[in-house]
Amino acid sequence: MKSNLLYSILLAVLFSSCTKEKETPAVRTDVITHDLQASMSPRQILDSLKKGNERFSSGVLSQVDYTSQIVKSENAQYPAAVILSCLDSRVPVETIFDLSIGDVFVARVAGNIANTDILASMEYACKVSGSKLVVVLGHTNCGAVKSAIEDVKLGNITELLSKIRPAVDSLADFPGEKSAKNKEYLSKVTDENVKLTMDNIRANSQILKEMEEKGEIDIIGGLYNLDNGKVSFFE
Repeated sequence: MKSNLLYSILLAVLFSSCTKEKETPAVRTDVITHDLQASMSPRQILDSLKKGNERFSSGVLSQVDYTSQIVKSENAQYPAAVILSCLDSRVPVETIFDLSIGDVFVARVAGNIANTDILASMEYACKVSGSKLVVVLGHTNCGAVKSAIEDVKLGNITELLSKIRPAVDSLADFPGEKSAKNKEYLSKVTDENVKLTMDNIRANSQILKEMEEKGEIDIIGGLYNLDNGKVSFFE
């Protein structure tokens, strides 16, 4: 009963959901507390992200009292999730999920790859700080994926793109034109890159792998659509 009540508070206050289309949400002043974070399941957190994205894509964002949140989060943070996103400026992670101060950890790198530093950050988020959901978030029309498809060579970018190339190589049997100009091919490589990043997280972080196996966290993938602002999750 307590968990259900806290989850209701999460939806109604922290991730203020709208009861009617275009209804203005109440002003949010609170931040996630330790007790609230502990009470939530990975599935509940995912549901909250989905509702937040629905608000964003429909143009009904929460109102936030940032001054109040700054004061309340000064001494501690209890983010519900850690989101690994591409560097792309058109994917403002907190905004597209209608989130605010203290809600989620965000790691950003071109092509949403998982290197050692990203893995360490995720381990901190989940094992140390209690986050229960790991989201690998790709997006449509990704420049990093396009560059990997075209095998671009340029400074340190070359090394980064080598981490995306396995997604390209996995589609060697694609029947159509294998170029960044082919939208279908680009889409498939983008999806595959998200899935391979999820695989790499499990393969290269024993901590996160064990936490997922124990049901302490979920590791999922998603894709942000630049055309309409909607996120679809790979479940």
